[in-house]
Amino acid sequence: MTNNQHPTLTGSEILWATLVGEGVTEVFGYPGGAILPIYDALRKFPIHHILVRHEQGASHMADGYARASGKVGVCMATSGPGATNLVTGIATAMLDSIPIVAITGQVSSKVLGSDAFQEVDITGITLPITKHNFLVTRAEDIAPTVRLAFQIAQSGRPGPVLVDITKDAQQATATFDFAAAAPAAYRPHPMLRAESSSIQQAIELIKAAKRPVILAGHGIIQSNAEQQVIAFAERHQIPVASTLLGLGAFPTHHALSLGMMGMHGESWVNHAIQQADLLLAFGMRFDDRVTGNLASYAPNAKKIHIEIDPSEINKNVKADVALIGDLKEVLELLLPLLPRKSDTSWISEVNAMKGDAAVRDIINLPDNGHLYAAHVINDIWREAVAAGREKDTIIVTDVGQHQMWEAQYYKHDASRTLVTSGGLGTMGFALPAAIGAKVACPQKDVWVIAGDGGFQMTAAELSTIVQENLAINIAVINNGFLGMVRQWQEAFYDKNYSASPILSPDFVKLAAAHGIDGAHVSKRKDVTPTVTKSRTSGKAFLINFQVEKEDGVYPMIAPGAALHEMVRRPQKDPLLETAEDE
Repeated sequence: MTNNQHPTLTGSEILWATLVGEGVTEVFGYPGGAILPIYDALRKFPIHHILVRHEQGASHMADGYARASGKVGVCMATSGPGATNLVTGIATAMLDSIPIVAITGQVSSKVLGSDAFQEVDITGITLPITKHNFLVTRAEDIAPTVRLAFQIAQSGRPGPVLVDITKDAQQATATFDFAAAAPAAYRPHPMLRAESSSIQQAIELIKAAKRPVILAGHGIIQSNAEQQVIAFAERHQIPVASTLLGLGAFPTHHALSLGMMGMHGESWVNHAIQQADLLLAFGMRFDDRVTGNLASYAPNAKKIHIEIDPSEINKNVKADVALIGDLKEVLELLLPLLPRKSDTSWISEVNAMKGDAAVRDIINLPDNGHLYAAHVINDIWREAVAAGREKDTIIVTDVGQHQMWEAQYYKHDASRTLVTSGGLGTMGFALPAAIGAKVACPQKDVWVIAGDGGFQMTAAELSTIVQENLAINIAVINNGFLGMVRQWQEAFYDKNYSASPILSPDFVKLAAAHGIDGAHVSKRKDVTPTVTKSRTSGKAFLINFQVEKEDGVYPMIAPGAALHEMVRRPQKDPLLETAEDE
């Protein structure tokens, strides 16, 4: 680069210079023909590139990086199959509102539309799963487009943006002026005011409520509104239920915390929602896994929905009052307008619903010779607490039974300590997303918790861990089944285990082949010592936990059932019998 104020650069150099200007320090990607000019220019810029083993891994790594850090994650791939391999990760980010920017190479503009080698219409393909996408055919358009992409990814409701750059645009030259490429200031919604009729309506509903419940969603974390939510709940003595992606936004051990709601939520949480007279939805979208049957959802409750995305208002559940705006700003507006409340009778009533359900059966049983996933996950949490690392530990889960057990048995007291795929439910997410989280937060302990099915989908990224020298802890919950599929087949398909038993390799040997140490654990007494060994090893370590094959996640709500119609663990579950009883 020259020392001129506005140097002339190639499009590829402009791309990297713009990323540097946006504060990017790491990029996850995989090279190929249509993006080679960009990779050739990388050597001139202070950005570290992490070479993935599959482009899907790159998009999940960018996602994990964004979730753990709150910054924009960046991934890149070449045209054609490289670009299409990003699709699952982009869709995952879209459904969970994660800010990532995906950069793809494209064939030269003169052959666009000719079915050239490795040409695919990636902007057309990703149109439904991005906040916005761009096709750039001129070098001078690269900087303003990339800067706009970052603004779109982060503003309002966050999400993924794709920038497709033709090869000739990468090779051509143009003047680079970072400041001049800045997009116009953008505010996605007008500011609410104290005198707004909707604010006044909300205040009246809150004052009148006898049985209110706060529904704490992912938007709390995205808005950095954790302290405002705590203050709001304490000011009016309102219990707080969490969505899966909202876990950690409100401390689990807070006296007003109820736990997770929904399909595999706590029974008392769902009952409290069904008996509520007011629901305050904070940055959540009333997903079907949260509501159960909509016709019978919280039938006696008024609903106040605070949401930054107007399209979510009344989409699934009708709101009596909609407050559209940034959650932190809205709560800061509401807080001084609300009187303090000291009546704790509703809290007491909700706590009484817990009964003995609050004492989980499996983790409190004496060792009966069985190893359950619940033991593993609870012991990983206990290890983090014992080491004083609870708020400095990030759990990255895959999707399935282990994901729900993690939500039940690992107690999150801080934001961004759980990274998981919610809306899309993407198997294979955990391992690459954990790489992104560790790159974003190298000082934190990062755990992968994955099933034996999902782990195999992206296991090749073990080599990325080694190449990047990342100390990531990996717990494979191995039950020989696609566990959640098997549980549904048991419950709804007369135990017809069609295509759910899965043969797996020796995961410890697989890790060793990549250069990672590991251990097999099949006894309860060995869990904690092995977890400690992994956490303190200072390098990547994989533990294969051989757990009960036909254990289930309870409670659960059957499809189409009401939120309070929960299926509980059978009273005579043979898995809970002691070894002497067998």
